[in-house]
Amino acid sequence: MLQTFDIATRTPYYIYDTELFARTIQTAKAEAACLPTAQIHFAVKSNSNIQLLYIAANEGLGADCVSGAEIEHCIACGIPAEKIVFAGVGKSDEEINIALDTGIGCFNVESVPELDVINELAAAKGKVAPISFRINPNVDAHTHANITTGLEENKFGIAMSDMVAVINHAKQLNNVHYLGLHFHIGSQILDMTCFRLLSQRINELQDQLEIAGINDTTSINVGGGLGIDYTNPELNPIPNFRDYFRVFADNLCLRPSQALHFELGRALSAQCGRLITKCLYVKTTATKQFAIVDAGMSDLLRPALYDAHHKIINLTGRKEQRPLHTYDVVGPICESSDVFDKNITLHEVRRGDMLAILSAGAYGFVMASQYNLRTLPQEVIT
Repeated sequence: MLQTFDIATRTPYYIYDTELFARTIQTAKAEAACLPTAQIHFAVKSNSNIQLLYIAANEGLGADCVSGAEIEHCIACGIPAEKIVFAGVGKSDEEINIALDTGIGCFNVESVPELDVINELAAAKGKVAPISFRINPNVDAHTHANITTGLEENKFGIAMSDMVAVINHAKQLNNVHYLGLHFHIGSQILDMTCFRLLSQRINELQDQLEIAGINDTTSINVGGGLGIDYTNPELNPIPNFRDYFRVFADNLCLRPSQALHFELGRALSAQCGRLITKCLYVKTTATKQFAIVDAGMSDLLRPALYDAHHKIINLTGRKEQRPLHTYDVVGPICESSDVFDKNITLHEVRRGDMLAILSAGAYGFVMASQYNLRTLPQEVIT
């Protein structure tokens, strides 16, 4: 069990609200009930904190893993191997063997060379690997280019035109067992039209499979991608799961007894985390006021990598009801991109104030580095 720290903890540190995390999962499960065969897998790449994974396991979630280490980590946290799906365009032999040895529920296969390697490694162990094929549906998620994954130009998945041939090839192999299709079009998607278009594309592809005589598709995995409210996170701590699951219920034509899988990460974990940082200096120039904090892009990479917006609040200044001023909030790293936000309104910032960068429970600590030989931030549980 991780120790719970107070506001005096050495900064910067991530702090997670486990009650909100559990409540978010419970809300998602309740809204997913409109889809009788739905199974939610937590995308571990968004947040691999042990305590959060224990909660996910206790709530009955599976896991979406993208490395062998994530598979082992999830099993150690109580997530059953048969509820684990393994994705990624570059699975190593070692990682494939880990997945085979632990008995995961499904490999999400992204290329014919990968399929052949899985078959070969499974044969060496006398096993049969359960597989689904990740199909690139060429659906535009209307999100940042670096987190779009479902276009033909992206590295992910198998082209729709190759789908039937690839499945037929798999059926000729002795050590893989075809389960179904997998999709993922991108991340931080707020326009439900994208998911409607995905559903329609899946319907078309299922029709093509049946015309080709492939009638044993038992699993459809629609990935994740549901976005959150980064602008007003305190007003909207839980995403719009109702509309998200309903769009699939209304538009996806599942065949009898087909299982439907979701891989949600950000939507479950983002709002439960904050990055707490301390103001080192307030620097005033002719045109700017900079709040220079002790957290940097090594602690939270998303603003530098994606131009991502996170709401920032001055915890100290808000508590003392100080007047509002405009700041650029920047880190200490010698990179011009080490900026959390520009021209934002905060309660007057002074040296030593504690600031909170909100909505940091997804793709925060998991992407942290020790660039400049900086110490990794702590993770704190409440």
